[in-house]
Amino acid sequence: MTNARILIVDDEPQIRRVMRTTLVARGYMVGTARDGEEALDKVREERFDLVLLDINMPGMGGMETCRILRSQSDIPIVILSIRNSEKEKVEALDAGADDYVTKPFSMPELLARIRAALRRAPMATTGTPEVLTLGGTIINFGARRVTVNGVDVRLTPKEFEILRYFAANPDVAIPHTKLLQAVWGPDYGDEVEYLRVFINQLRKKIEPDPSHPSYLLTEPWIGYRLIIPKS
Repeated sequence: MTNARILIVDDEPQIRRVMRTTLVARGYMVGTARDGEEALDKVREERFDLVLLDINMPGMGGMETCRILRSQSDIPIVILSIRNSEKEKVEALDAGADDYVTKPFSMPELLARIRAALRRAPMATTGTPEVLTLGGTIINFGARRVTVNGVDVRLTPKEFEILRYFAANPDVAIPHTKLLQAVWGPDYGDEVEYLRVFINQLRKKIEPDPSHPSYLLTEPWIGYRLIIPKS
């Protein structure tokens, strides 16, 4: 995505400078913010295609900033953090992040993550139905609209992409690696916790009983399967 606008949010001036210089040299248009409050102001005032968000900042932290951004926008969010625990990653994804990169990182790695986050529809979905009905849940992929028992439910872009891939491959056990690479890109495959978070979120939104799913089923040691009820 050439000429994409990226907002760098980090309280370290040197990190902002290095990332800005690198991204501008790659053709991106770049804005910067020193903290969460300034980031929210910038996103309200300007159009950005992606946010690189440091998680450890004074004042409003990255996690809270991420939650607010996600409640207001579908903009891709990539979290940057010195912490590498699965708990931290899950919390960030739960807050609405699309990806999580651990500091220190190499610039080629960050650039690959940026390209993946900007890629809106990486997978081939020629077999996707226009409308998918799961009991009281109706998913209109063309209109990007979901209703559950007549009530509109908002899905994030990543949730839509995951559901679209399942809909194109119904009643098939899809391995973790295949699903990750289809939705996030070819550089992914080991980030099983990403899927766990997004599948749980989807279940909360489309399943009658999320703790006992009827449609998005777990295939132990393999991945997940979408069951479409027979009409």
